[in-house]
Amino acid sequence: MKTIAVDLKDVYPFLQGGKLEGFVTDYPYDGEAPSDWARPAVLVIPGGGYSMASRREGWPVANAFIGYGFQGFVLWYQNLPEGARYPEQLLEISSAVDYIKKNAKDLGVNPNEVFVVGFSAGGHLTGNLAIEHQNVSQKAGVVLDCKPTAVGLCYPVISNTHGHFGSYINLLDGYAEEEKAELLKTLNLNEAVSEHTPPAFIWATADDGVVPADNAIRFAQAMSDQGLEYELHIYPHGRHGLATGRLDINPEGPELKKVIRWVEDCAEFFRMYCVEKF
Repeated sequence: MKTIAVDLKDVYPFLQGGKLEGFVTDYPYDGEAPSDWARPAVLVIPGGGYSMASRREGWPVANAFIGYGFQGFVLWYQNLPEGARYPEQLLEISSAVDYIKKNAKDLGVNPNEVFVVGFSAGGHLTGNLAIEHQNVSQKAGVVLDCKPTAVGLCYPVISNTHGHFGSYINLLDGYAEEEKAELLKTLNLNEAVSEHTPPAFIWATADDGVVPADNAIRFAQAMSDQGLEYELHIYPHGRHGLATGRLDINPEGPELKKVIRWVEDCAEFFRMYCVEKF
């Protein structure tokens, strides 16, 4: 086992900040590892309305996926209080994926199997990467290999007309109204799904009082309209921000018995795009 901590701006000078943390497993059997030994990777993107990054939606989630055979990473990206202005957040998540792929051998990762899971506003950022990965190199001014193999969108913010308005206010702070209207052509994610969008696992709860489940449904419908692969779960009950759904980070409630299944279901969905045996 080994841990990593990378200040992304030290590797990618065009960034303002962003910290990538990882906990990776070495070859688990006795003897020398085969030269081609690797595991898929999951990069976790916490939510927080683009005003902070939730610790509950960081390492507890990465650790859960490590238990299913993935190498685990968390991105702590810059938000409005740090002075970050869009597309800084998109460039940081793109750089994190690029870093994992370019250092895949040292990290025990299959570079063709880098998955990204995001929550709430972090789900929006993850979806933004899924929508825009093919355009990121132009925005960054350098070539970034940042297309995720598939994404997990957990109670995601998808649309500024149906989602968490505060997330869009924070993300687009400082932009003129005309500029906001232009940016929303891709930041309203359900309106920008294309043939370039990777597969998506999507879940939400029907009575989420912060980010309505309509967001998840709209993104799934957009994926369906494009003939793309997706899996959608709308659980009947659960407050916003359940993360893994485990009791160690949530108040006890009967809804957790259903919601907690999402991690295994998402891991199984991701495994459809892996060559490793589990």
